[in-house]
Amino acid sequence: MFREMRRKRQALSGEEISSVLYRGTSGVLALAGDDDYPYAVPVSYVYDGEKIFFHCAKSGHKLDAIQQNGKVSFCVIDQDKIVPEKYTSYFRSVIAFGRVEVIKDEKEKRTAIEKLAVKYAPEDTAVGRKNAIEREWLPLCMLKMSIDHITGKEAVELIKEKE
Repeated sequence: MFREMRRKRQALSGEEISSVLYRGTSGVLALAGDDDYPYAVPVSYVYDGEKIFFHCAKSGHKLDAIQQNGKVSFCVIDQDKIVPEKYTSYFRSVIAFGRVEVIKDEKEKRTAIEKLAVKYAPEDTAVGRKNAIEREWLPLCMLKMSIDHITGKEAVELIKEKE
């Protein structure tokens, strides 16, 4: 169902893929948009080792697309160092394919936004995070991506640095 990576030597291990997802702060969520145009939108996210969570407003292009077709891909670029003298870049990235759904259960929604809050405001107190979440709770929508397939790839030059 999913294509095999052509350059298998450049594939990231499962551990490396997880590391990229844990340390990343943003990615691009790609959905099937209006009139069959792809819709790719930059988003903040949190990865918990199994699923990827996003926040959004309770209405808009993203939610409309998800309601029509929950199949998505999500890309995180971990590194992209341009090397002009070699006409290349030393890159590392991850692409996840899966399905996104709106979290309807209030407890699950609270858990997901707390994970996001800890990631983006790790120095805040539990009380500070709770207050911030409460302020934004009513207009908040949380999305959960279940991963069906995931790949990661890096430049040959980065592989050589590790060897």
